[in-house]
Amino acid sequence: MKGVVAFLLGIGYLAITDAPRLNNVLQVDAGLGKVVVRDAHSNAYFLTGLNWNRLSTIRLKHVTVGPAGLWGVGINNKVHKYVAGTFKPSTALLVPNQLDAGHDQVVGVSPSSIAYCLNSRITLSYRGVGSLSWRSLSRRLKYSSCGPLGCWGVDTNDRPSTCSPSGWRMLPGSLTMIEVGTDGRVFGVNKQGNVYERTGISTARPFGLNWVHIPMCMAMRHVSYDLGKPWVVSKSGLIMHCSS
Repeated sequence: MKGVVAFLLGIGYLAITDAPRLNNVLQVDAGLGKVVVRDAHSNAYFLTGLNWNRLSTIRLKHVTVGPAGLWGVGINNKVHKYVAGTFKPSTALLVPNQLDAGHDQVVGVSPSSIAYCLNSRITLSYRGVGSLSWRSLSRRLKYSSCGPLGCWGVDTNDRPSTCSPSGWRMLPGSLTMIEVGTDGRVFGVNKQGNVYERTGISTARPFGLNWVHIPMCMAMRHVSYDLGKPWVVSKSGLIMHCSS
């Protein structure tokens, strides 16, 4: 399925192609040149060259990688950080459904849809011993992601929002998930499987201007972005990436 479709994204045309083969993928996350995925059996994989390598025997319900490191949430509801080749569980009081390590901090969303943040000092120094102290972001979300210009989220009614020094700002549109790249670009997917990018983001306007639809050849469930390359997972479980 090489060269499935070409589309305009930001600047230039990108082609969407198969990534190295892996079946039944549910989630992808990319950051600092690294890519991780989770499949329908709760297995987490790391992309090395053209091969997917299983990260651990620990089963995860979410996995994330970025400047804050490699983190996951186990099906046993423990938060894990990948340290020296293995996932180290924490005794955190927070039991998140979803984590994001896209900036120098980690954000998480609890089953009760409360968003929390783990500051950069704790995030970067944690080596798998002791508990983690999370701080509430005072926002009810089901998905959250952070980048250099702030955090973004989607609430339980699929409404996107972004957080800046002046507080949370509701945005138009409807999304089921949202991801921020390490360079600040923002992408999301809606219930119908359509992929969007938030354009016009800058230090002067951190909330951006518009949602731009990115045509795809099939319905998608998840998107991530790193180093100029969006990664997408279809509702049928295919993992693909886009390149110029």
